[in-house]
Amino acid sequence: MLPSTESDGIAEAAQRLWNARRSNLPCAPVRTLLDAGDVGAAYEVQEVNTRRALSEGRRLVGRKIGLTSPAVQQQLGVDQPDFGVLFGDMAVGDAEEIDLTRLIDPRIEVEVAFVLETGLADAWTTTADVMRATAYVVTAIEVVDSRIAAWDIDIVDTVADNASSGLFFLGGTPRRLDGLDLRESGAVLLAGGEPLSVGAGAACLGHPVNAVTWLARRLATTDHPLAAGDVVLSGALGPMVRVAPGTVYEARVSGLGSVRAVCAKGNHS
Repeated sequence: MLPSTESDGIAEAAQRLWNARRSNLPCAPVRTLLDAGDVGAAYEVQEVNTRRALSEGRRLVGRKIGLTSPAVQQQLGVDQPDFGVLFGDMAVGDAEEIDLTRLIDPRIEVEVAFVLETGLADAWTTTADVMRATAYVVTAIEVVDSRIAAWDIDIVDTVADNASSGLFFLGGTPRRLDGLDLRESGAVLLAGGEPLSVGAGAACLGHPVNAVTWLARRLATTDHPLAAGDVVLSGALGPMVRVAPGTVYEARVSGLGSVRAVCAKGNHS
């Protein structure tokens, strides 16, 4: 049950974002429909549309953590991480071409993805729990998108908009955490051999494992705690880059190999 004082604004915000996703046409910010800075209400909006998507047959396959990199926080003017839902139809294969017309105004980021062997449903989850629960990690690309026109967002808008989620690509070189130093791992996003964005694991809340620990604790009290088999995009390792049609992007993370996103040519702007 939604709080009665917020239910009208939450319902209106959820419908606005739902319509934008369905029509692929951007909408006005939703923060004006909610109390200023009310991140809790923004998550209520996200949950409304998550339940609606699940009722239509979409499959929840994991979570994404956003705003873990100081560089990305600075780009968007926020000071805390957030999270959103990953659905199966958001997954794209390595080097598979994507049709940009299914997105509104996409950006691209390099991340480390965790695939869980066991669930993490304890509010006091530790980094040791996360390391033990992780089956493997891979290099990932997230193509983020905003249903809000011109990315005119604050933390309330992006949370309500499923953490500005779009698509994700997982690399094909799984690695166990044993022997990996993800904190020191360098990351680079390239196009045509030229680096567009660089970063490191330390940019992700100090260590990507820290980000997953934060998420596990945050989700432990919700209806959807982290479960076995979930994919967790742990957060950007460097600044996001606007997607250009007809471009092949390659993400590399030292020790984890690479993954490529092929963006179709077209008139996407």
